[in-house]
Amino acid sequence: MRKYGIVLVSGLVMGIIPAPINAWWLAWVTLVPLWIFVKRTQGKVGLAARLGLVWGIGYQGAALSWLTGLHPMTWMGMSWGASLAIATGCWLFVTFYGAMIAAFWSGGMAWVTLKLPAYSRILIGMTLWCLLEWAWTQSPLWWTPIAYTQSPGNLVILHLGRLSGPTTIAAALMIVNGCIAEGWTSLRYRWRYGGGAIALFLGFHLLGLSLYLLPLNPEPAHALKIGIVQGNIPTRVKFFQQGLNQGRKNYESGYRQLADQGVDAVLTPEGAFPYLWQTPPLAEVIQEKQVLAWLGGFMPDQQRITQSLVTILPDGTLSSRYNKIKLVPLGEYIPFEPILGKVINRLSPVGTQMNLGKPDQKFTTPWGPAIVGICFDSAFPQLFQTQAAQGGEFILTASNNDPYNTRMMAQHHAHDVMRAIETDRWAVRATNTGYSGVVDPHGRTVWRSQPQTFVIHAARIYRRQTQTLYVQWGNWLLPSLVFLSLMAAVLSFIPTRK
Repeated sequence: MRKYGIVLVSGLVMGIIPAPINAWWLAWVTLVPLWIFVKRTQGKVGLAARLGLVWGIGYQGAALSWLTGLHPMTWMGMSWGASLAIATGCWLFVTFYGAMIAAFWSGGMAWVTLKLPAYSRILIGMTLWCLLEWAWTQSPLWWTPIAYTQSPGNLVILHLGRLSGPTTIAAALMIVNGCIAEGWTSLRYRWRYGGGAIALFLGFHLLGLSLYLLPLNPEPAHALKIGIVQGNIPTRVKFFQQGLNQGRKNYESGYRQLADQGVDAVLTPEGAFPYLWQTPPLAEVIQEKQVLAWLGGFMPDQQRITQSLVTILPDGTLSSRYNKIKLVPLGEYIPFEPILGKVINRLSPVGTQMNLGKPDQKFTTPWGPAIVGICFDSAFPQLFQTQAAQGGEFILTASNNDPYNTRMMAQHHAHDVMRAIETDRWAVRATNTGYSGVVDPHGRTVWRSQPQTFVIHAARIYRRQTQTLYVQWGNWLLPSLVFLSLMAAVLSFIPTRK
């Protein structure tokens, strides 16, 4: 029980430190207890997996505690008790789902590395964790990479993401934790591995600093002035007449004020106009003011709909369109619909199934292609890397973020900070209830709104066509680590000559 208690506490600490706490330095040691106890299981895979599961429950449960903000859903016609049960059930499900990463990692480490030397254990441990996180990004549910514990507090280390995305940061965290753990359990080589951990920690930060200090060199010819409208229409009223009226009033008022400030375009949040459009919303006002608008709403797609961000040109016509790729399970679409559809379709306030957007979308603007993400998309770095590789010159994200608290808002902002750094692009964020913001290519937050308020803001950003190593080659580090780990494992079993 002592072992379980220690790994649970270390997992809870890891889950508490992401934004808005931003105690990023603790992430460099909070995996050490798990690493030590897994090593001491002496190859008992079941025990190791249980220890990992407990650590993962602590981490995921604390990091995702904001999910309970779904309750109350009485505005959807549910009873108070049913709403509480559903919100708690969703939180527990995603907690256990994410905790399986630590469980598989711990079991795998106990099985694979029992007879391997320390250097092989550290390399394989680092690789296995990165491999598991990558696998989870290919699934419909993902939010909590250990890399995001560094965002936005440790901008220097986040610049390692320019090399090979979040995998680079996860690898750095794992190798430092691994070296500390090996030093702790080895009297003979304690100072060797402890010194190695310090050297690696400093080396990674010096490398990140060298990237952080690169000048942006903004060119006036590439400047854009973009307006942001944070409508602040709570979900509980958003889909009813009161909310629809208030939304149209807020977005029209915000658009007019920003157009009068001389912006080039106006960005609205996800679902700003939550109904199927017969004609583009604000078309008459847009024609009057002659300022392009990016509007969030629902668009028809075959017999269903999509969650979309569309370009409305100054003449009032619809131009480019981006459809949300990573829809929220249960809230926006029903997984395994033939089985579950009739039972839980009522969980979606939209009233119909949504289609997932295709990953090869291109979002064109009068100033060149843009990189777009809608809400949950922000947690999947490959979506932004692909669009940047296709020529996207700046990032636009549109999100709802209601009914969640500021912990979720801060974590969502942290994801967009990582995407801006990885792609070396300016990012503009429009949310419904907060935080909206502007982030420069070094991850510095130029402006961030207050939550639960109606806000407008005009920001100057710059289009960029640079290509980071991550944008060019994608997640090249992961296959490299897999190859090196296999080589280390093979070499460990080759007898040495005496």
